[in-house]
Amino acid sequence: MALIDLQNISKHYSAQKILTEINFHVDIGERIVIIGKNGSGKSTLMKIVHGTLDTDGGVRITQNDLEIKMLDQRPNFKEGATVRQAVEDGLDELNQAKKRYEELSLSLADDFNNKKIIDEHEKLSRYIEHHNAWNLDDKIERIIHHFDLKQYEDKPIALLSGGEQRRVALASLLLQKPDILLLDEPTNHLDVYMVEFLKELILKEKYTLIFISHDRYFIDKIATKSIEVEDCALREYSGGYSDYLTQKAEWMRTLQKQHDNLLGILKRENEWYARGVRARLKRNEGRKERLLEIREDAKNNPAKIRQISLELQREAKHFNRDKSVNRQKMLFEVEDLCITLGNKELLKDFTTRILQKDVIAIVGPNGSGKSTLLKVLLGRIQPTSGKIKQGDFKIGYFDQHRELLDDSKNLIETFCPNGGDRVNVRGADMHVYGYLKNFLFPREFLDKKVGVLSGGEKNRIALALLFTKDVDILILDEPTNDLDIPTINILEEQLTNFSGAVIIVSHDRYFVDKIAKKLFIFKTDKHIEESYQQYSEYLEFEKELQELENMQNNAQEEKPKVIIKEKEKVLKLSFKEKIALEKLPLEVENLEMQIDKLNTCLANPKCYEEIGISKLAKDLADLKIVYDNKVEELLELQEKEEEINNS
Repeated sequence: MALIDLQNISKHYSAQKILTEINFHVDIGERIVIIGKNGSGKSTLMKIVHGTLDTDGGVRITQNDLEIKMLDQRPNFKEGATVRQAVEDGLDELNQAKKRYEELSLSLADDFNNKKIIDEHEKLSRYIEHHNAWNLDDKIERIIHHFDLKQYEDKPIALLSGGEQRRVALASLLLQKPDILLLDEPTNHLDVYMVEFLKELILKEKYTLIFISHDRYFIDKIATKSIEVEDCALREYSGGYSDYLTQKAEWMRTLQKQHDNLLGILKRENEWYARGVRARLKRNEGRKERLLEIREDAKNNPAKIRQISLELQREAKHFNRDKSVNRQKMLFEVEDLCITLGNKELLKDFTTRILQKDVIAIVGPNGSGKSTLLKVLLGRIQPTSGKIKQGDFKIGYFDQHRELLDDSKNLIETFCPNGGDRVNVRGADMHVYGYLKNFLFPREFLDKKVGVLSGGEKNRIALALLFTKDVDILILDEPTNDLDIPTINILEEQLTNFSGAVIIVSHDRYFVDKIAKKLFIFKTDKHIEESYQQYSEYLEFEKELQELENMQNNAQEEKPKVIIKEKEKVLKLSFKEKIALEKLPLEVENLEMQIDKLNTCLANPKCYEEIGISKLAKDLADLKIVYDNKVEELLELQEKEEEINNS
């Protein structure tokens, strides 16, 4: 039985239909991403699952005592609570369960045959195990550290920014580990290192999860199923973002010609993914194999660790040759730039040249100074020291506060301040509606005031307005915030076709990988490193180098007697494990054949129309869960067997 089952659910607001007789269910262990345009009903569906929004028809069925918790966009905390108290809020029941479990453990030592105590002891054990709460104190420390909250732990929560408060609320929910966890844009206000930690935690702790996100790398790593909300209906796809792209493109090919535009975007997105991400993964395989090879003998062979570390550094330097064309027009010439705000040093000794065709992403941890550097380039903040020589050119600037917009004006007045209904877009004379249609605005929006639009809609308008300006360089500060994936695709297309320079600040790795040709990376020593790698590849190098450094430190600290003691441990496979080790490879191979067969059918309209695309997608998702579990079991047994053979 599903944890939750929505049957024939409908929801409308006044005359606007949002969902019409949709069916939706969640099984234990599923990680479901909800995809769709802003306003399509993603958040509405999530609130119905949560039980906080009434429906206009249909049935919502849940298992008894099901615990469903949701990350609020604007979290509420107990008045006067510190950051640590807010993180620990909601853990009282788990702490009480652990305390009672310890009491019963002591009682069992004196009365081992008391059935009542044994039953309660086992029930509490299952409860604590389900929430993975045996080492709560360690988990609290770890999550506070990785979400950069340690420095604020004794500070009143009310003094934190909105983004920091969201991180506190997310940390608390993750620690509680409810039966179903609902996350609306969980990666907002997280830098790439926090997103990586969140990804690893979700996979390790095996959450049952429903989430909304525009971070396509995060979706691809996390989601076991994708649900698209479109035209008041739900469409189900197996797997994450790359699987969604493939299956959506196949489905689109069966629709009318009016969808050719969207199909083109999907095709380009899929081709880029296959060429970029998959090629990069394949290229990284050799490096990962070398890394895995040295793990076993790392403690005894620091020299080998150092050798592969140097290899990685040389490989990274290969990407960072100066690829600039000196004959290009110079926009900014920066010399020995230093920036200090208050008592905080953000940047020192930065020298660079920004040219007319440069497409640069400024990246780094939250609070490192990325947006401040943009404001220094714009002349809005003066540097502490250093020089910036600026050529003669026009700048288009997009910031998170949407300063281009006037809430009192409607869209026609915004785009045609001198009257009329035509707008010039890079030399092409267009009707405002014809232009805004490219940014997914229907005709009825033309008379709406900017002030009544949602945050995502305002961002779309600000970006659309920006691309009507006659400028030589675009400077964009977190442009993908509050945007849905279809709009981000449009933004990427506009930036790709822009003939001038582009400087962006963004935590969206997928977006940066597609757009940027060069990186300015804020480092912990307050310097900026320039790189021509793709951002995700740079992060992969950085992670591997950190792992090697940790291995080397462990190798130097490890005492010989500890190694000897490890080797003296007697290990052996049980009879059951030996049988499993013989059978699992064949089972995995059979599952791979079944998955390939279903994928082949999904690529064939005649096949999937006969069986039904929803059934195929569900069968494929179920198979993948079984396959992943079998592979994980096989790898664990093979690792144990290798450890035995080497001991």
